[in-house]
Amino acid sequence: MLSFLLKLRTRAQNLFRLSDAHTMLVWSVIVGVAGAFATIAFREAIALLQRLFSGTEGSFVAIARGLPPAVRIALPALGGLVAGLLLLVARRGSERGNHTDYMEAVAIGDGVVPVWKSVWRSASSLFTIASGGSIGREGPMVQLAALAGSLIGRWVHFDPPRLRLLVACGAAAGITSAYSAPIAGAFFVTEIVLGSIAMESFGPVVVSSVVANITMREFTRYSPPYQMPVFPPIAGLEVLLFVALGILCGAMAPQFLRLLDGAKAGFARLALPLPARLALGGLVVGVLSVWVPEVWGNGYSVVNSILHSPWTWTALATVVVFKLVATAATVGSGAVGGVFTPTLFVGAVLGSLFGEGMHALWPHATSAPFAYAMVGMGAFLAGATQAPLMAILMIFEMTLSYQVVLPLMLSCVVAYFVARAIGKTSMYEITLHRNREEQERMRLRATQMRELIRPAGTVVPPTATVQDMTRVFLEYPVKYLYVTDPENRFLGVVALKDITSDLLEKRETSTKTAVDYLQSQFDVLTPDMPIGVALQHFMAFQGERLPVVESLQCPTLAGVVYKTSLLDAYCRMNPVR
Repeated sequence: MLSFLLKLRTRAQNLFRLSDAHTMLVWSVIVGVAGAFATIAFREAIALLQRLFSGTEGSFVAIARGLPPAVRIALPALGGLVAGLLLLVARRGSERGNHTDYMEAVAIGDGVVPVWKSVWRSASSLFTIASGGSIGREGPMVQLAALAGSLIGRWVHFDPPRLRLLVACGAAAGITSAYSAPIAGAFFVTEIVLGSIAMESFGPVVVSSVVANITMREFTRYSPPYQMPVFPPIAGLEVLLFVALGILCGAMAPQFLRLLDGAKAGFARLALPLPARLALGGLVVGVLSVWVPEVWGNGYSVVNSILHSPWTWTALATVVVFKLVATAATVGSGAVGGVFTPTLFVGAVLGSLFGEGMHALWPHATSAPFAYAMVGMGAFLAGATQAPLMAILMIFEMTLSYQVVLPLMLSCVVAYFVARAIGKTSMYEITLHRNREEQERMRLRATQMRELIRPAGTVVPPTATVQDMTRVFLEYPVKYLYVTDPENRFLGVVALKDITSDLLEKRETSTKTAVDYLQSQFDVLTPDMPIGVALQHFMAFQGERLPVVESLQCPTLAGVVYKTSLLDAYCRMNPVR
């Protein structure tokens, strides 16, 4: 297989005279097909386990309603137990030195996604999902699709940059296959995983995403998870209500993520073995499903019901509270899966509740609650992922309605800025990592020399003798001593080479002092000098450090700045991949 792929790549390049960019487009097609089939395999495995556990397949909510209460409680707990055991196997058999998550493999790794650890973790997620766990199935789907891209790239010996790009193509194929949204799948990878949109990477990602969507349509009977109704036209002051919805979603999205983090911390404090923790999380879901079976699964059927049929506000409030607890229990216990779909669920219910309230206040001036539910999905997703462009495109692709664009854009952008203002939270750790790096770069760009000043240490008075200065030179490995008057004003420097020359030539030095060797013209920095300006001074200076004076008019010595400190700050400000 390996030799065949290598020969295929070589012959294709020779036959069609393909450049590296064109070659990546060809391989992105292959990855798109492989990623789609990886997600198809995972879907079929879920259906198989559903039939094995309950004798039927399809909506988890319908399955839960058809089971006796005792089975409804026990099944998620047993599924969690098996999932925990599989996670233990994944931990013991993991390849060392590789990043488990495809996002890390693309953003900060070499593109190598560990094979067996990904397979065992996906198997663990399979049992959690198939037994009714309140978690999304998109996580393992995207992981397996990204693994397919990584394996293909490794088989043909791609270098790390191109291997990372193939993994990104696989991730886009996975998202597209999960939500039937090829544009949003491409932007998910470029906005969240890659962090930038450049045609060198965006082109192959788009191709892979489109090919995966075509493959899903041609080889499966799969339909999009959400059946969106026709979005009504929005006019007049109602647009402002969608701004208010964006503020609400932006304020609530960080709280949702904090709830999940708090649940993880709470389960960790229990000090239970991993299988017992996952079983406990499943047990919580099972117990809640006795009263509210809608907590089972990822919530596709519930969201579709909210979009197409009227719900009372009490029913909406009940289902969202129970679903939040079930999701927190599943995610907090350590289950492997996605939080993307539960986020859309919460956004839909929150938007529907908001729409119910507005419709009650202004029944003749507002749209039906389902319109607010549709926009709420995107706004809540934008606040949770810190990726508003991806959220806008995803809901737009699901609706294929131009009418939704204006309110959706307003809500998503407002939600994004509100969420960022409230707390630096994101659904994905790589987004937080990139945000922290960007904030650090912005801080460093505004950094002045006052933040890098260190004590000089090698300061002598004008009356210092050669013996005094020699002693300082022996104590400190420096080329210059700084001369200051009694008021600590900088007068100049004494160079080591001048004193060494006198001593080697055996000239008379007993009566000489620092004034006799003083170089009054010497480059200095000031505390308010930016990094870029200070770097120019160091480029014209061959030493390791430069003195810092309070100002050129009042040259009081404040300390020194070392070249290594300046270069370190500059490199962190301008990282090179």
